Amino acid sequence: MGTEYLKHILTARVYDVAAETPLETAAQLSERLCNHLLLKREDMQEVFSFKLRGAYNKMAHLTAEQLGKGVIAASAGNHAQGVALSACRLGCRAVIVMPVTTPALKVQAVRARGAEVVLHGDSYSDAYIHALQLQQEQSLTFVHPFDDPYVIAGQGTIAMEILRQHQGPIDAIFVAIGGGGLIAGIAAYVKQVRPEIRVIGVQTLDSDAMARSLAAGERIELQDVGLFSDGTAVKKVGEETFRLCQAFVDEVILVDTDAICAAIKDVFQDSRAILEPAGALAIAGAKAWVEREQVSNKTLVAVACGANMNFDRLRFVSERAEIGEKREAVFAITIPEERGSFRRFCELVGPQHNVTEFNYRIADATEAHVFVGVQISAPSEGDEIAEKFRQAGFATLNLTDDELAKLHIRHLVGGHSPLARDELLYRFEFPERPGALMRFLSSMSPNWNISLFHYRNHGADYGRILVGIQVPAQEMGEFQAFLTTIGYRHWDESQHPAYQLFLGARGH
Repeated sequence: MGTEYLKHILTARVYDVAAETPLETAAQLSERLCNHLLLKREDMQEVFSFKLRGAYNKMAHLTAEQLGKGVIAASAGNHAQGVALSACRLGCRAVIVMPVTTPALKVQAVRARGAEVVLHGDSYSDAYIHALQLQQEQSLTFVHPFDDPYVIAGQGTIAMEILRQHQGPIDAIFVAIGGGGLIAGIAAYVKQVRPEIRVIGVQTLDSDAMARSLAAGERIELQDVGLFSDGTAVKKVGEETFRLCQAFVDEVILVDTDAICAAIKDVFQDSRAILEPAGALAIAGAKAWVEREQVSNKTLVAVACGANMNFDRLRFVSERAEIGEKREAVFAITIPEERGSFRRFCELVGPQHNVTEFNYRIADATEAHVFVGVQISAPSEGDEIAEKFRQAGFATLNLTDDELAKLHIRHLVGGHSPLARDELLYRFEFPERPGALMRFLSSMSPNWNISLFHYRNHGADYGRILVGIQVPAQEMGEFQAFLTTIGYRHWDESQHPAYQLFLGARGH
């Protein structure tokens, strides 16, 4: 089996369309991991993904009659572009069935390469079934995204390049797994040529069909799959890819969404490239493996397999990357609702910790509940900070690993409060630098109660906060003097209609 694939890979026809991509050292990440990490930059292909290798190899082996009738594929992304480009180079008709939910950007990219796009169904499964119907009706050749020997061999040329580009020791190669075509080709080649190299697959916790299948000894079909890493969101792996993975893959490691976001950031910091979630999966797996095995001075390769990132996802990636890197800890903290306790809490956080988020709304006459994010330098530091808060008498929940808190609760702190009498609402803007928020809080007069507070560090040059302050009417002159003294740009939003609808005190 392995010898047969070795021949297929060595004779694969991919370089009419594919480039031999660089194998680059991730310098900063290597230093942090205390291991030598190399990135195989498949994101630098013309379609920003490895997929054209397998698609072209399959199509280049079709007969003239088959090419004359045309090809068909089902895909929501990278495979579609690979087939479209290959068809353009080979001068044949290509029909791509895509779910109606496919982003317009990807549909346009496929059409721009001359393929006919048919939008059908809400999922890949729906598109796949429809593609098989059209194949029969129009006598087209189906180009499978992963479960085809020619497709697998095309992807295996990546391994051939890796071993040629780095002829020294390699301890492990990390590869993302969706349907299994990429890792099947890489593993089949590596285990014939350099069997001592470990080939490790990487999947997300919510799309782990291959991991479950290997554990069960048979292909397992998932009921649902997570869609963040949409390029690997496959409910059932291929029959041929499963057979090859059983024979040649050493293990599969699982990572979560936060780890993928952190890996996207890591690659950006090293190369200024922005990978898609599936493209960063192997990097996240390499990091997780190093942490689990506690190894150093090893040579590791991670296949950066794609960069077709939806721009609107970047905000989410940025939000979660700090937590995925274990550089942000988030807490729910209860402090007494009394004058001075807010400042005491701020002093406890101190200038040594950069606050990334601060949310508070008055809701109880005796207690104040604060949602706060703090930048940390090591995972253990989150627990140390939580204990510091508790020792100071503040009840504390460490929510760093809490999905509900990270996704939703952090955005829902607030609401109407009957206790927010005499409340003024102000926006402030101040230069963003370490400790700036704490300095701002410390400078506020203790004469007025803070009834609302919202701040989130977005990496901008100016920090922006929203503050609710309870100021009796007879003290407005003093409050105006305070605004002048503090010197920050500010805007009175007390009459803003959205504030009145969602936050203002009822009957106020």
